[in-house]
Amino acid sequence: MTHIGIRVINPNTARAMTENIGRCARAVAAPSTVVTAVNPAMGPESIESHYDEALAVPGLLAEIAAGEAAGADGYVIACFGDPGLDAARELASGPVVGIAEAAMHAATLVGRSFSVVTTLARTTGRAWDLAARYGFAGACRGVRACDIPVLELDDPSSDARKVVTALCAETVERDGCDSIVLGCAGMAPFCADISRTVGVPVIDGVAVATKLVESLVSLGLRTSTRGEFAPPGPKRYTGLLRDFTV
Repeated sequence: MTHIGIRVINPNTARAMTENIGRCARAVAAPSTVVTAVNPAMGPESIESHYDEALAVPGLLAEIAAGEAAGADGYVIACFGDPGLDAARELASGPVVGIAEAAMHAATLVGRSFSVVTTLARTTGRAWDLAARYGFAGACRGVRACDIPVLELDDPSSDARKVVTALCAETVERDGCDSIVLGCAGMAPFCADISRTVGVPVIDGVAVATKLVESLVSLGLRTSTRGEFAPPGPKRYTGLLRDFTV
């Protein structure tokens, strides 16, 4: 049996969250798929602003490079902002899928509309931007924020699961949406509980992205290298980025 190796990259540096994300990915992967969950050694401990996102990308790309050296077949970017997705596709020989991209695609396959439930209100604009970029702005009924910091989602003493579940139920009633997209990889462990409560499909992008990468690899499909996503040309990088020279 041929094994598929998927590298699931949490672009923040929170190891406990990475382990939870890895468990959620492994729960849906085929028995012959090996999921390796990693996070960068450098970067922000959580991604909650454009600044955080920009500074998370070098560490993310270092993990893509490490995956290439280790022979990974494909990659999941486990942050709802899909940071560094285009750059990662330039570096990776196999498919790279972001969790926002994956979740929104899945939502349009199980209904005509969806709403996103995310973390901080300041990140809602990014979710709308991605819905437009991926062609789903017309299907997105709303983006709602629970205003819980990312790392608090992973805190067992927090009531985050209860708050997120209540907001999902409220969003279904308010927006009349056919499904809910969870707007943070840290919400992945909540998905089954929320699904039992709200009465519509609840979509965790970590799970969907894992299965999409698995399927693309099985089909022999990888990112086209014609044009935009061709490997970057040779260029010297200096200072803190000197190790990123290709």
